[in-house]
Amino acid sequence: MIIFAENLAVMKNLSLSEWIRNSEVHGFNTFSFEKVREAFPNASEQNLSNSLYRLTVKKRIISVYKGFYVIIPPQYAAKGVVVPTYYIDQLMRYIGKPYYISLLNAAELHGAAHQRSQRFSVMTVYPSSNVSKAKNNILDWVYRKEIPENFLQTKNSETGTVRYSDPELTAIDLVQYEKHIGGLSRAATVLAELAEETDFSKVSNELLDYTSVSAVQRLGFILDNILEETEQADILYKQLFNYGKKLNYVPLSTRSANKNVEKDTRWKIDINTEIEIDDL
Repeated sequence: MIIFAENLAVMKNLSLSEWIRNSEVHGFNTFSFEKVREAFPNASEQNLSNSLYRLTVKKRIISVYKGFYVIIPPQYAAKGVVVPTYYIDQLMRYIGKPYYISLLNAAELHGAAHQRSQRFSVMTVYPSSNVSKAKNNILDWVYRKEIPENFLQTKNSETGTVRYSDPELTAIDLVQYEKHIGGLSRAATVLAELAEETDFSKVSNELLDYTSVSAVQRLGFILDNILEETEQADILYKQLFNYGKKLNYVPLSTRSANKNVEKDTRWKIDINTEIEIDDL
């Protein structure tokens, strides 16, 4: 309390803890260090940092990104961990980058929840940020050049709305960014669940412009040969054919050797790894 003695007149006798409570009452569930400095202009940066740290230890707030805090609501107070859907939209506005919830977390929002992730995949744009996992090891940052805005959906959250990939973009991302989810076998397992939600006739040239053609080739191979979703595979193949780009042979896995392997002539795939799906 003594730390903020000089600010009591400015803040109408509010301590930092009271200021946070007042923010929460007025519907502000997150705040930045910059906002705290504005509210307490006479306090030193070190004193403010120390006070915020003490409130973090008390599990009143949690720092989920450098300079960005979430006020822990009662429903998460016991564990002291807040689910990312509670704050991700506010965090990305603070960072100033577009985003969408992706990969296993997007698949779960579409009903494919068999493969739950311990981390929360957030797709955003380059340049990549040097974010310390010690600050927030829940968030898995994934990067691409541009965000395909027309292939995103929104969903209500506890604090507003969140953005996530539609089923078709989710399917492509699962293959294109398979390293983030544990490999192609896990991607195929999720795709088996997601298949009921996907309609690959929606995979237009616009979406293909945002994605890797080689990833679509791999996705088509998985649909065709691993999941035996031949109808979906045929539709995707037609969309890829209409896209007009020549298909070159690509390895099924970019992390396996590619010598003397069987080839799939339809999807132009060097089958250099074995894909196995879990029982659903």
